[in-house]
Amino acid sequence: MLISPLYDVTIIIYAMSVCSYFIDFLYHNRKANQLAFWLLSIVWVLQFAIFLLKMGKAGEFPILTPLDGLFFLSWILVTASLLVNRFMRISFFVFFINVVAFMIMAITLFKPRDDVSQVLLQHLMSDLLVIHITIAFLAYAAFTLSFILSMMYLIEYQMLKNKKWNQRLVRFDSLAKIEQLSFWCNLIGVPLLLISLILGMTRAYNVALDIAWYDPKVILSFVMMGTYSFYLYKKMGEGVHGRSLVFWNTIGFLLLLINIFLSETLTDFHLW
Repeated sequence: MLISPLYDVTIIIYAMSVCSYFIDFLYHNRKANQLAFWLLSIVWVLQFAIFLLKMGKAGEFPILTPLDGLFFLSWILVTASLLVNRFMRISFFVFFINVVAFMIMAITLFKPRDDVSQVLLQHLMSDLLVIHITIAFLAYAAFTLSFILSMMYLIEYQMLKNKKWNQRLVRFDSLAKIEQLSFWCNLIGVPLLLISLILGMTRAYNVALDIAWYDPKVILSFVMMGTYSFYLYKKMGEGVHGRSLVFWNTIGFLLLLINIFLSETLTDFHLW
């Protein structure tokens, strides 16, 4: 009974935080930025409280269902935005992160409930499966941050190309720094995704005689892995930079969105 009203309060405060960041984005309002940060800190605490309540209710790490996974992804992004705000101070990066994180959390509010029966939960849940899913969503968060940085790169590139010199352009930081941060996010995400895939295959071998290699989600996960690996090769092996990297980053992120939001309709092998 506590989770539902707490969830509603969190969404309202989060909306206020995003609106404050938007005001700062438009007018470079320092007070709006500070208000947004403190509201976001409250959101982080409330999300963590909801997470603990869900954990107490389920008796397990609440990440098995699609909605729980998306909520966890939203919490990771909120955590990342607070860290960026504290240590890196790239204002617009924080704003864009929270736009995406708020959208993800809103989806978990309006989608139908997807509770798993206790019998199925006890059959599926294991430490290995929890680690597999958790690491996968950490990789998804890294790829999401990288995509946001790529979009910032494109926006700033167009502003420079059109010679729109203003204070807003300065707050984007340099193109080189944005591209490097995007690269580092993918450099973190690729090994995380690889580890998650290895753990997933290990778990499948332990519970099934035959892994469903033909399952669309399994295939798509490996295609996504290949796409981001190709991105790293282009950057590190061929020294490519600029909009070419943005293109491959966008392709990888589109595959990620399909993998997350269409997984329930594409797969019989996964629940999420």
